[in-house]
Amino acid sequence: MFQRHAEDDPNETCPADDFFDACPDSVAADLIAIVDAVAASPPPQFTGGGMWEAMRGEMRGFYEARTRGPDRRLYRLFCILERDVPGLDRPSIVVIRGLSKPHNTDFTDADYARVRRLGEEYRRRVPRSVV
Repeated sequence: MFQRHAEDDPNETCPADDFFDACPDSVAADLIAIVDAVAASPPPQFTGGGMWEAMRGEMRGFYEARTRGPDRRLYRLFCILERDVPGLDRPSIVVIRGLSKPHNTDFTDADYARVRRLGEEYRRRVPRSVV
């Protein structure tokens, strides 16, 4: 998981940890299981069945792990696939952050912009800042 660097965030927060702390345990377990399944059988071998999707447009370069929680609320993890990058000892799925939304609603442009900014912050650091 991506951990913010002290120069960008004095508290060195981990946005994904904050997300997992706020979501139901069953949802966190589902999302972690999806990421683990993708890591064990990376795309294109892992078809995902809608649980793992490559993002398009302005979100190109991100992947999304998806599940549904209580009250049909939708939970998403925004991830980056990495290979041969200093700071990572093997190909990795790096979780940048998570978001949730009520069923039949969209994330806002501001939500996606925040994910992109965190992704850019992550990619700026060599070696990568992960926990």
